[in-house]
Amino acid sequence: MALFILRRTGVMILTALCLTFIVFFLTNLYPNLEKLAKTEGNFRMSDEAVASWLDKNGYLQPMPVKYGQWLGVLPGWRGATEDGITGRCITGAVSQEEADNAPRFCGVLQGDWGYSTRFKDSVWNIIEVRLGNTGYLMMWVLIVMIPTALVIGVLAGMREGSVTDRSLSTASILTTATPEYVSGVIFIAVFTSSTVGLKWFKGTANSAMTEPTIENFFLPVITIALYGIGYIARMTRASMTEVMTAQYIRTARLKGVSFPNIVMRHALRNALIAPFTVIMLQFPWLLSGVVIVETLFNYKGFGWSLVEAAGNNDIELLLGISVISVVIVLLTQLISDIGYVYLNPRIRIS
Repeated sequence: MALFILRRTGVMILTALCLTFIVFFLTNLYPNLEKLAKTEGNFRMSDEAVASWLDKNGYLQPMPVKYGQWLGVLPGWRGATEDGITGRCITGAVSQEEADNAPRFCGVLQGDWGYSTRFKDSVWNIIEVRLGNTGYLMMWVLIVMIPTALVIGVLAGMREGSVTDRSLSTASILTTATPEYVSGVIFIAVFTSSTVGLKWFKGTANSAMTEPTIENFFLPVITIALYGIGYIARMTRASMTEVMTAQYIRTARLKGVSFPNIVMRHALRNALIAPFTVIMLQFPWLLSGVVIVETLFNYKGFGWSLVEAAGNNDIELLLGISVISVVIVLLTQLISDIGYVYLNPRIRIS
């Protein structure tokens, strides 16, 4: 097991480096850098002024060098100006003596995530607050989604072909076929619009960041959870149906074991092996789902920050969000693989 975890960790680190380099390469293409220079300087800047600004701020270095500096494995760039020495690890223009005392490495590995041009704050401070808001939203989504989906899937798979199975399976297919931006708009129109008359909830979740209530937080949670409930329920139902037709279940029935005991003691644990992997893989989907829902309900979380960073060409914040997203996805996949090994005795013994 230790060798398995070590091998997967190595692959995870390599994958993270490749993915972050791709994002870094795309965000540091010259058109994006030109837009950044005009945003920070003047939109009427000439091409020569743009090139001078980019060179002054270290953006015209080779791509691998810039990536190494951002990562923190290469020393940060430095340049001499009329006001003093400037550089990646230097705030403002300083004297030569102060520059010599400044750190040479200041990247992600050293905890320096850069500065957001959109929010005028440290990238890490922004991610810390916004990720906390999204984490709270995702916690309630999982609390609603997982138990509901498992109960629906188990009830549908216990008796294949019954009225209960067909009804629950149809409802699961309908929820899975409805994306978040459709269900969210429908919920807002039905439950918050004054023209319909059902003013049960607020259409915005902005106030939920400081004081979450059912009124301002229910619709975002149910909008995200609805799609996942249908997907997990269908996987659980398929797994439960397969287990209920297994030979050892038939043997238990022939021995006179009651149906509830067969389900709870023999079928349920084996039926949950496949849904466990599906549940863990919901975390990457949740990260993409919150982008739509947070924007739709004006909930200022991780996904909302991603939209703001992309819309305002905030390169440093985009890179920081991409790192967190990659780490979360890879960690959940690692936990999923480890959990699957423990749940499935055949893999554990082999």
